Amino acid sequence: MRFCPFCGSVLRIDDIGGILRLHCSSAACPYVFWDNPVPVVAAIVELEGNVILIQNKGWPTHIFGLVSGFLEKGETAEDAMLREIREELNLKGEQTQFIGLYSFFAMNQLIIAYHVEASGHIEMGEELADFRIIPPHLLRPWDFGTGPAIRDWLASRTTNHENNKEKRSNDRT
Repeated sequence: MRFCPFCGSVLRIDDIGGILRLHCSSAACPYVFWDNPVPVVAAIVELEGNVILIQNKGWPTHIFGLVSGFLEKGETAEDAMLREIREELNLKGEQTQFIGLYSFFAMNQLIIAYHVEASGHIEMGEELADFRIIPPHLLRPWDFGTGPAIRDWLASRTTNHENNKEKRSNDRT
């Protein structure tokens, strides 16, 4: 970006609040390019006990990830995530569980991650090249983007499983 979107003056870089930022060179214009992170929703989609990983068109053939997408104006994060699941897989989200917020600095995004139990028959949307159905015990998180959400979800499943096992044991005594 070289010019101010408000007045058309040239943008320049200066220290604003201790960070080098682009801002309008016109003293009459207050525009600053804050470059704030973009909110993105992501879903660990579970269908009949398995997790669906997707491959977007244009991705390398060995790369698969979570269903994800940008929020649209007037949408809640949960609504956006359910819309993305419908658009990309033609599935209906039945139950949702918030997993967490994750900074993805490389893409300047804030990922809002959910676990979604879905129903229906998978039909790939126009953005997808392929998909994989993975049993949760074979799912391995990656170190960036949506990978930490998978890590946390898998950890919560283990914790919940252990808690339920302990509760059943206590119920017997």
